[in-house]
Amino acid sequence: MRILLVEDERIARVSLSRTLAKQGDEVVACETGTEGLARLKGEQFDVVITDLRLPGVDGMEVLKAAKARDGECVVIMMTAFATIQSAVEALKLGAHDYLMKPFAPEELLHKLAKVRKLREVLSENVRLRKRLAHLDDRVIVGNSPAVRRLREIIRVVAARDCTVLVQGESGTGKELVARSLHTHSPRKHEPFVAFSCGVIPETLLESELFGHEKGAFSGAVGRHLGYFERAHHGTVFMDDIDDVSLALQVKLLRVLQEREVQRVGGQKPIGVDIRIVCATKVDLGDLVREKRFRDDLYYRLNIVLIPVPPLRDRKEDIPLLVEHFLDKYGADEGVRARVPKLLDEMMAHDWVGNVREMENAVQRIIALPDLDRLDLGRRGAEAGTHPSLPAGFDSGRPIPYQEYIEKIDRELLIWALKQCGHNISHAAKMLDLPRSTLRSKMEKYGIAEEG
Repeated sequence: MRILLVEDERIARVSLSRTLAKQGDEVVACETGTEGLARLKGEQFDVVITDLRLPGVDGMEVLKAAKARDGECVVIMMTAFATIQSAVEALKLGAHDYLMKPFAPEELLHKLAKVRKLREVLSENVRLRKRLAHLDDRVIVGNSPAVRRLREIIRVVAARDCTVLVQGESGTGKELVARSLHTHSPRKHEPFVAFSCGVIPETLLESELFGHEKGAFSGAVGRHLGYFERAHHGTVFMDDIDDVSLALQVKLLRVLQEREVQRVGGQKPIGVDIRIVCATKVDLGDLVREKRFRDDLYYRLNIVLIPVPPLRDRKEDIPLLVEHFLDKYGADEGVRARVPKLLDEMMAHDWVGNVREMENAVQRIIALPDLDRLDLGRRGAEAGTHPSLPAGFDSGRPIPYQEYIEKIDRELLIWALKQCGHNISHAAKMLDLPRSTLRSKMEKYGIAEEG
């Protein structure tokens, strides 16, 4: 620590300076209060140790100046003439502690050890608060023309209480768009309820959306409020709306038209004041033409369409995204020094998994200190127009179609799970698969959950 010592007695000043220096502290010693004030004006100190009675400017003035300069500065008073009144006054002015002369050096060192621990705790607390603030500050990172246009659309649409359809590939940040719409809307102080239609099993989805009454079905031991009711006055974000069955689409249509829900087992509709934002990873218009999505629901959802660009179309944002994730995961200077060597590889990659895939790559950089190459795989343009055969197949013999497909399927699942740190939900999103489908495929191919 950097310590300012103000002591007019030469022997005490020299002795304390040596004692503190032996502990590894940097000590600046002054003989008078005036000199101490001059030092405080131009320099930064962690601790100020000052005698109360000094020639000229006294210790109380030094205390006031130290706290005015830096409220976090710790001030320890020393005096041979302590009174209750002076001690109370010093503590009111912000003194950390009081030492009665004469005192053993060990007594001062003990107090400084406590100060050092306190500073470490406070420093860690500040660091964690910044980290939490950064995690909560879910922003759309980038300065490319595509991102600037996306932000402008969000700014305009957020103020209007209309239904929004967000369209983009998996991992592009569709939920960030929805959260940003909510944050900049008049509903920002109300609930934001987000869920994925592709993660919740079809048998539970209706109950989770609309809620249920006690006894509505086996296991319904009490009333359960669905997502729509929980979001009353706020925003509902429905991700993977393209995974909803045709039967459930009919009930969703009523919510959009009437802003009413009816719990499973309930007898009457319940009004809800909500804004609905949906997200899709495919073009819902294509699903309508294929009769897999109701056209009337599509038109209700598609009031305002917000397309989210894939990362390959805004590669100029990659350096900013890398910096964002390094901050998010608390990367140290050593990790940051390695990033420029990997940036060319990152800029050349097509990022099929978009920002989510890139976030995983940055986590890998942080976790592996000796990593000098990401091995992101060849891009589509470089891989050629003909598929390479997986291990175990010979181009000179007939290739059983089903066996080949299953081999490729298994390798793709293993790759996606590794990319996502064996997080099944994330891997399912990366592959555009329902979580239940991914699990059944893992069981089929004997893929362990932990790799």
